[in-house]
Amino acid sequence: MTREIQQAKRPVSAALAGPYGHPFHPILVTVPIGAWVASLVFDIASHIVGNPGFLTQGSVWLIAIGVIGALLAAVAGFLDLLAIPTGTRAFRTGLIHMSLNLVIVGAYIGNFFWRYAGYGHPGSVAIGQLVLSAVSLAALAVSGYLGGKLAYRYGVRVAEETTQTEGYRPRHRPSLSS
Repeated sequence: MTREIQQAKRPVSAALAGPYGHPFHPILVTVPIGAWVASLVFDIASHIVGNPGFLTQGSVWLIAIGVIGALLAAVAGFLDLLAIPTGTRAFRTGLIHMSLNLVIVGAYIGNFFWRYAGYGHPGSVAIGQLVLSAVSLAALAVSGYLGGKLAYRYGVRVAEETTQTEGYRPRHRPSLSS
């Protein structure tokens, strides 16, 4: 295994990015993904129910939770990116992943302020706001694909194969005849 590959598997800061083999970034991304998916569900549901105000307001706060979670995930993800050698496919993929995520977070921040301006409005989520959420979530799916490529294809922050083999060794069991 080359030195560059070993470097990409080790954290720049274990305290901030997670220890070897247990990166924090994949754990933290579940917060914005879950919050933003739930927000879109609330948006759609606000067009179905008779009294949609609680869904409209809930969606605003789910967007805010997602933005905060995304910013925390971005710190850990940026530290992971710093471990990848520049000039490699993995680094280029990481830059695209990060750039796309920054655009997505910016879209959700804009969507939050757009919605917060009419926060007391008891009606359904405006179609433009719903479309912005849907497009942002679709872009997030593309970015998630790239993040998966970093981990599962390029092995960024994934334990080395020699470490992984420990999980596939049979446990020693004492024989019944002894």
